[in-house]
Amino acid sequence: MTNTAKQHQNSDLEWSLSSIAERERAVQFVQCFESKLCVYSPSVEQFYTNYTLHFPSGENSKMVVLPNPYAFHDTFHGVDPIAVRDTGFHIVPGELLGKAGLYIIVKYRDRDVKPVPMPLKQALKKMIRTRHSEDPFLPILVKGDLREFNAKLPCLHLHRVKLGNLPHRSAFEKQSIQNAILDKLIDLHDQADTLKY
Repeated sequence: MTNTAKQHQNSDLEWSLSSIAERERAVQFVQCFESKLCVYSPSVEQFYTNYTLHFPSGENSKMVVLPNPYAFHDTFHGVDPIAVRDTGFHIVPGELLGKAGLYIIVKYRDRDVKPVPMPLKQALKKMIRTRHSEDPFLPILVKGDLREFNAKLPCLHLHRVKLGNLPHRSAFEKQSIQNAILDKLIDLHDQADTLKY
């Protein structure tokens, strides 16, 4: 079986949009981030930095992530699902707050803690600054991360890769994983002001 055939059978890369009421808006929103955030597949323990988003005609409730089959160096293997964690961070349209641009909101488990919105560029800058720490913040997307915030506007939830939970990967491999995600993060930061939704 070819790599392309395997990718088509990877259900982690087929995201259902059936629970999203405003699908057209969600599609426009997620396309802003196409190949700008890495996408993770737990069943094959790998993530992709180079991909396109496909919306099969006649199936308006599905989105398929198609990794570039010619860019083998843009696929990272051996990322155990235990190292990929939920964050509570959501990228939302500023419209939700009556503002322009994109924001990040952290939804806390404790409902008494009110989320504090932060402009996307500013939030990305903070994430990038963690690169020299022992636990850098390395955001990644997983199936189901395209959602609706408060059942109104589309949003992208972020997961993160925790390098400390990859004990079987060498220091070199961990550095490669970190660099791949950080490169995307830096590019997204540089383009944050031009993203149009």
